Amino acid sequence: MFSGGNPATMWHSLALLCILASFTSSRNVPHFKPLSSDMVNYINKLNTTWKAGHNFPNGDISYVKRLCGTMLGGKKLPVRYSFAGKMDLPENFDSREAWPKCPTVKEIRDQGSCGSCWAFGAVEAISDRVCVHSMGKLNVEVSAEDLLSCCGIECGMGCNGGYPSGAWSFWTEKGLVSGGLYDSHLGCRPYSIPPCEHHVNGSRPSCKGEEGDTPKCVKKCEDGYAPDYSKDKHFGSDSYSVPSSQQEIMAEIYKNGPVEGAFSVYEDFPTYKSGVYRHTTGEELGGHAIKILGWGVENGTPYWLCANSWNTDWGDNGFFKILRGEDHCGIESEIVAGIPK
Repeated sequence: MFSGGNPATMWHSLALLCILASFTSSRNVPHFKPLSSDMVNYINKLNTTWKAGHNFPNGDISYVKRLCGTMLGGKKLPVRYSFAGKMDLPENFDSREAWPKCPTVKEIRDQGSCGSCWAFGAVEAISDRVCVHSMGKLNVEVSAEDLLSCCGIECGMGCNGGYPSGAWSFWTEKGLVSGGLYDSHLGCRPYSIPPCEHHVNGSRPSCKGEEGDTPKCVKKCEDGYAPDYSKDKHFGSDSYSVPSSQQEIMAEIYKNGPVEGAFSVYEDFPTYKSGVYRHTTGEELGGHAIKILGWGVENGTPYWLCANSWNTDWGDNGFFKILRGEDHCGIESEIVAGIPK
């Protein structure tokens, strides 16, 4: 169509066509205000593998972004050897059913207004593994407070983000004391950061995303708790990265208990309510760590079963499912675990 024409005119026309194509393409990619009804309605109208809803009607996206406190792509632990090829794994597996005598497997915690997901994913899985490896005889809530406040630079920057690999190394090298949820007065060092009000008007402060201070490392149990701090420590004998193969991750959970995983969170994830999550719309918010406790297939879609640390009034009673087998949002790339001493 440009034969015989002026070259300058031809390039001008091509540039104009590229601009028009780019403009048309950008108009076809919907963008919604995070946490908005428009985003929720768009996701649900697509009728994909999951349903959205309002998990943070009293919060804002700056608060959710702060919760995503995991630094992805950091230092890796040594990768353990492969052993999945020798195992016959079921199509569906849920640690809550496999180890009914381990109450922490069912527990959902709340990290409060702090980017401590890297610590929560670790202590949740460690607590479960202590019970699993004791055949249900030893139940302990390992303290997120102790890990968050005392690990230091090896783990990152406390409430401003950290590394799951550092958390598991700290457990094997320095040990962690016990400690329950906020205001529980359970264990040596319960969590000191209060949960905020995600959903309904109540007595808790609203979720605004202000910078919160990392708790101080106090090597002392709260008053009235015995034994003392040094004698309450629980240690790991080994910590490692799990190969990114879904079969190896499944085998690890099946044999040793839940693991910690991390993935990239996008603006649609905070609206998750049910089904198998896959990224649908929105920009990236940051890295987030969680506990993976099982797997399965729902309506033909393979998934990982995960526990979040955003309280039970988020998602499916605090749990969620995410697409399995495609390293979706990087979910299979940063699995870490370890064996209790």
